[in-house]
Amino acid sequence: MAQSIAGKTAIITGASSGIGRAAARRLAAEGVRVALVARSAEKLEALRAEIGDGAVAIPADLAVPADVDRMVTEASAALGRIDILFANAGAYISGDVAEGDPDQWDQLLLVNVNSVFRAVGRVLPAMIAQGGGDIIVTSSVSGHQAIQWEPVYSASKHAIQSFVHGVRRQAGPHNVRVGALAPGVVLNELWGLVDEQVIAERAGRREGLLCEDVADALVFMLTRPANATVRDLVLLPSNQDI
Repeated sequence: MAQSIAGKTAIITGASSGIGRAAARRLAAEGVRVALVARSAEKLEALRAEIGDGAVAIPADLAVPADVDRMVTEASAALGRIDILFANAGAYISGDVAEGDPDQWDQLLLVNVNSVFRAVGRVLPAMIAQGGGDIIVTSSVSGHQAIQWEPVYSASKHAIQSFVHGVRRQAGPHNVRVGALAPGVVLNELWGLVDEQVIAERAGRREGLLCEDVADALVFMLTRPANATVRDLVLLPSNQDI
């Protein structure tokens, strides 16, 4: 039987757009108070105003370690405690390694890998002390296989998979569940898609997921009964050939 998440608190990174924004709206609709984190203060404030009293905006650049630490400190102070961490913020780079820019790779790894490690490390002690919590990290189907047109991105998501599986075993005895949510193609800004009609048409052709599909999957993971952990949830568009 599903459990309610009403009254819980959550940090959502990458909340200003895409999956993070959809997740914020969905969790707020379930009665979760949310700390919205992203670089764009303007977009965060618009979302905070939309959600209302159950949300707080925390502008932060997760490529900066001090901002990750501040995010957790400010969210804990504003919400009183952290029951859920949805580590969703991410960067994307594709292309041939021979033509790539190592400085861009470093920036991707700071966001996709380092910030996740740091955020989890910061929230976990408090979750253990309070007797439980949920940590969900946005991975990717690229974390389950090496995709040749995005090797650096794939490597970052493979790192996330290994980290999630190891931390899950450490945190499980303390009633902290840890899982990875791995979507395939999501029709959003990360792929350069902003036209709602184009997004709807491609979703209708089963070529991609909507951000709301991923948000629904997140809620499914969080509402499983306490004795059940969804270690990996891979969600693909019906016509994605992976």
